[in-house]
Amino acid sequence: MNPEQLFCPNIDCPARGQIGAGNISSHSQKEKRCLCSVCGESFAVTKGTLFYRLRTDPKTVMCVVTLLAYGCPLPAIVKAFGFDERTVKAWWQRAGRQCETLHNHLIGQSQLDLQQVQADEIKAKVQGGHLWLAMAIMVSTRLWLGGVISPRRDKVLIQALADRIRAMALCRPLLLAVDGLPSYTKAFQRAFRAKVPRFGRKGRSRLYVWPDIAIVQVIKRRLPAGLEIQRRIVQGCPRLVKRLHQATQKAPGVINTAYIERLNATFRLRLAWLTRRTRTLAKQPETLAAGLFVVGCFYNLCDTHHSLRLQLSLGRFGHRWVQRTPAMVAALTDHIWTVDELLKFNVPPPRWSPPKRRGRPSKEFLQLIEKWC
Repeated sequence: MNPEQLFCPNIDCPARGQIGAGNISSHSQKEKRCLCSVCGESFAVTKGTLFYRLRTDPKTVMCVVTLLAYGCPLPAIVKAFGFDERTVKAWWQRAGRQCETLHNHLIGQSQLDLQQVQADEIKAKVQGGHLWLAMAIMVSTRLWLGGVISPRRDKVLIQALADRIRAMALCRPLLLAVDGLPSYTKAFQRAFRAKVPRFGRKGRSRLYVWPDIAIVQVIKRRLPAGLEIQRRIVQGCPRLVKRLHQATQKAPGVINTAYIERLNATFRLRLAWLTRRTRTLAKQPETLAAGLFVVGCFYNLCDTHHSLRLQLSLGRFGHRWVQRTPAMVAALTDHIWTVDELLKFNVPPPRWSPPKRRGRPSKEFLQLIEKWC
């Protein structure tokens, strides 16, 4: 327990979310509690993480979540560890909320030169019906950009996914590869626009369409003679599509959605509810949402990929391979995360903002604003 690496989680504390400010000290080594010298409140080290107020050994919970994240069936875990099924599901949903918060903090708020993005949908089986998952991947780094869940495969689902991609994209040339669903074209065209104010004139701002946005579709049809694949450019010039395609994919080839389909296969392998022919059903949508972000965070931060490794030359001693994760290639982290680091990561709250007060502020209040704002 290092107080220098912790922050105060009290939402009313002026020093909340600030690491290394010197305001955190050890309060109880036995109970693993720390004390903030600014607000005078004590807090548990595990507050804000998966293990907060859990009586079970954290190593056991970590082992169970890891097994579930890599496709181990729930009945096998219940039989092996002797826990109740509802307890394991509660841990799984806690891990899902933890990973969703981490994903939104580390990846959702980042600004990336995406270059090429591929998107697709998966049908998941739940009790009483089915749900649709729409996901996207950054091709050059294999980074999972996130997913959206909806009971219907409609414009609302596709628009939510397009808005998520737009929040992470820099205004750079971008290639968007999707299947033949018509909703993608309008959703991307609506998402990749920026508001430009009209100086000296009243009324709402003009919507400026981003330049160099190319949209391609790969339409597959099953015919009696076999599988027919049609590739077409919906928006953008062929020269831009060819340049972005060659810059993001090592092997030359035609327009495809192979990377998002491989990612779909990874999710189907680890989450039985996504398999096409399965008897396993997700009884609650929260369980499916938790699995989506747990598997996605393991994929981005903990799993190394063979296609992303680098060859490091050692001179006359030969060479060695440096393993990398998608988050490392995207420059979002500098190391391979462990499961312990992933599940114990505490996302800091936003910085404290002084409340509005009437009258002239006191000297103490001004000093507080100068020090912590």
